[in-house]
Amino acid sequence: MGVGFCDWLPGSDITQVNNKQLTRHCCLFLTCRRQMCVSRFLRCVGVSLVPMAIICMLSNILLLLPELKPRFLLEGHVTREATWATGLWGSGLLVLLGARAFVQSSKTKGCCAFRSQMLCQALYSCVGLLAASGCSLVSATGLSQGPLCLYNSSSGLTWGVPLQPLPDRHSGYLYNQTLWSGVCMAPRSVVQWNVVLFSIMGITSALQAVLCGLNILNSLLGLILGQGFGRNRVAPVSV
Repeated sequence: MGVGFCDWLPGSDITQVNNKQLTRHCCLFLTCRRQMCVSRFLRCVGVSLVPMAIICMLSNILLLLPELKPRFLLEGHVTREATWATGLWGSGLLVLLGARAFVQSSKTKGCCAFRSQMLCQALYSCVGLLAASGCSLVSATGLSQGPLCLYNSSSGLTWGVPLQPLPDRHSGYLYNQTLWSGVCMAPRSVVQWNVVLFSIMGITSALQAVLCGLNILNSLLGLILGQGFGRNRVAPVSV
């Protein structure tokens, strides 16, 4: 006689089930629940990474266009960390490719196919983790060093990075906002521009790195448990 999990609910005709069979059914039921979470989490991570990648790409593009004018970029007068474009190819393109793969893999059918996809998603997640971590590190460096701008030096107006922290001068412009408007002559408001955009890109890419790190664990869990069945059913056993 086949017995399902629902047969043990109050009012069931089954009045005696030994402890070993009950334990087996409960373990199978909990396994199904864990498997369902693997696919759902994979899809949630993929969907969440898309807007974050777009934010990083837009932030990096704006960093390349102070005053929203391309002439500074064409003349080579843009902050070095912005020209590395880690928000475009790192937290942007690579993370978007990973997000697309995550969403598609969450719909994969078949035990073997799903497990092979989980292995691929673990690799995608590692790439996304490295790309997002690199973008976050570059953003933090650009934020701490300050923007490239035209400033008044001892030899006259010069393009450089006057706000970078130096031991014999000051600890950095982030803790001294009086330097924000009195040092850089051009581009206009470039200090505030860089602070806001590098902060947004750094925080967003750090969140991407956290999600990719969690997805590595989730993919490994999917590799072990297989695909979620989407139902709270277990295989019957004979009693």
